[in-house]
Amino acid sequence: MENPTHSLPSLFKQLGLPDDAESIDKFIATHSPLKPELHLADAFFWTQSQADFLRDDILEDADWAEVVDQLDVMLRKGRGA
Repeated sequence: MENPTHSLPSLFKQLGLPDDAESIDKFIATHSPLKPELHLADAFFWTQSQADFLRDDILEDADWAEVVDQLDVMLRKGRGA
């Protein structure tokens, strides 16, 4: 059985954030670039439950981990990168 593949919009929806392309772009533009030493889940803009979700998925290498990694890269590179 294959693990489900999640998209960036589905991750935003899971986090309780607007999940349309314009909102995602605005989120990335507003919150990037992240400092290299900062773990994604430790960024100031997450609620506790969002941070816990992100942290747990990476630690457990859960089925959301790939798209969480994608978001991490996007937030480190900044808009348009």
